[in-house]
Amino acid sequence: MSVGVSPGEDRSMGMNIVAAAEALWAQHTIHLDPEPQGERHGVVNTDDPGDPLSFVAVGDSMIAGCGVENQSEGFTPAMAAVFSNMLDRPVDWRAVGKLGATMRRVRYRLLPQVDHHADLMVLCAGSNDLMARRTIAQWRDDLSASIDLAKGRADHVVVFSAAQLYRSPSLGRSLRHVIADMTDEQTQTSREICEQHGVRFLDMTHEDVHADRDDFYAHDHFHPSAYGYRCMAERVGQLLDGWMTSELR
Repeated sequence: MSVGVSPGEDRSMGMNIVAAAEALWAQHTIHLDPEPQGERHGVVNTDDPGDPLSFVAVGDSMIAGCGVENQSEGFTPAMAAVFSNMLDRPVDWRAVGKLGATMRRVRYRLLPQVDHHADLMVLCAGSNDLMARRTIAQWRDDLSASIDLAKGRADHVVVFSAAQLYRSPSLGRSLRHVIADMTDEQTQTSREICEQHGVRFLDMTHEDVHADRDDFYAHDHFHPSAYGYRCMAERVGQLLDGWMTSELR
């Protein structure tokens, strides 16, 4: 996976020469944490009464747990723990993620790996689409198709925006400004698509998840740390609290 927005289309995409240079530098200097070892499924709070909630997260490196030492410290089990506490029931979770995955890969490679019907599915991708300079038309097509596929595999679907790349300490200031503008456009498109398809959308791009703190980031200064994933999971729970307790308790 390459890091940094490709500088090859800087004139057509409005990237200034400083941002283009920063993108080239990032591609050659940032070394991403790999996908961690460990089981990509589990059950949280098995002592709670009731049937477990079946929860599947599908997406990019955050779903793959990059940035932590073991899958048990990743984003998906952190969300599962928050959901279990909210709903007072066990949560049977599964993470289907891949470092570098775009929404197109989610559509064609990852969603087909979900072989059982879930109560809740989260789609979490978009950052790699931004870095690969995929167009909004491509994003619209792949996200729409992915939502349709997800709705056939889960009772409830929630789509997350891209991560807060524009805050990454490993990227230059000019490049972060360019990414912020691109992220805003993608986020607005995602919101419109989710409204059209009748699924919930979480704009995690603009939420306070402590991404301005050094300890939010892992060793690569790019992915979240275990602390970062916990902060994100807690905010997800706060945003979904009322809806989840009415629909999934």
